[in-house]
Amino acid sequence: MGVVKIKYGCRDIQLMTDGANLHGESFEEILETAFESADSLLLVDPTGETIEALTTVASAAETPPSIRLLAETAVVKDVMDDFVVASNAADHVAAGTLTVRTGVGAANALVITDDSVWALVGVGDRVAALGDDDDAFVEATHKAYEGQWERAASFDLRTPPLSRVRETLGEEIGQDTRADFDATLDALQSAREARGEFDEVTLTLLVAARNDVLLYDISKWGEDVGIASKATFSRTKTTLEEEGLIRTEKVPIDVGRPRLRLKLNEERFEEATPAELAAVTLNHG
Repeated sequence: MGVVKIKYGCRDIQLMTDGANLHGESFEEILETAFESADSLLLVDPTGETIEALTTVASAAETPPSIRLLAETAVVKDVMDDFVVASNAADHVAAGTLTVRTGVGAANALVITDDSVWALVGVGDRVAALGDDDDAFVEATHKAYEGQWERAASFDLRTPPLSRVRETLGEEIGQDTRADFDATLDALQSAREARGEFDEVTLTLLVAARNDVLLYDISKWGEDVGIASKATFSRTKTTLEEEGLIRTEKVPIDVGRPRLRLKLNEERFEEATPAELAAVTLNHG
C-alpha cells in the first residue's frame, strides 16, 4: 500500500493507495484526488453526505472539472433542503460547472472519470474508493451510465446562488449587513455539524435586526433574490418576536401605514456576535 500526497488549496491531503484504490477519512479527500486528475466527472447514485462533500470540494477548487451528478430524486431533494449545500450547488450550476439530474438505479455510488471508475464505500470513520482503470471496463461503464444520464430528468434547484445572495444583500441592504451575514454563515459551518440544518430566513432576519434594517426592505430583497416569500419573512418575524429574540419599531412614512424597523432584543443577546446569532439560528432549523 502506497501514499498519495496532493496540495489542495491551502491543505495537504494524504491518501493511502492500493493499486487503483484510495483510502481516506472523508469523501472530501477522495473527491479532491479525483478532481486532481479529471477534466470531467460523473457522480452516480451518491448519498446526501457525498453530495454535500462534492459541493464543498467544488467550492474550494480553483478550476473544478465539469461535473455531472446523477442521483435519486429523494436524496437530492433532502440534501438540497440545506441552504448552504443548495446555494453552493446553485453557484456551480450558474457557472456551468455542475449539472444535476435525477432517476438512477445503480448498485453502488460511483465516480466515473475519463479513464477510471471508483465505487465509493464508507464504514465508520473511514472511506474508500475502490477503483478500476481497465480500458474495457471503463468504456463499458461509461456506455451504461451515459445511457442512464440521457434518460434522467433535470433537477431544478430553487435555491439562489450564494454569490448572488451575498452580492445583492450588500448592494441593496448594506455592506455591514452583508458582512454580518457572511460571518454568521461562517460561524454556522462548524456549529451546524452537531445540530444539522438551519433556517436561512431566521438567519437573515436576525442579521437584519442586528443592523436595524426595515422589515419591508429585507423581505422584499429576500423574495426578489429567491430565498423566500415576503409572507414567509413576515411569519418568521412574528415567531421571533413572540420568542423575544427581536423587536420592532414603527417608522412613519409619507403615505400608508408605518413600516417596521427590526431590532434585536438586547435582553436576549449579550453581544450579538456572529457565533451567538448562529446558535440561535440553529435552534430554528
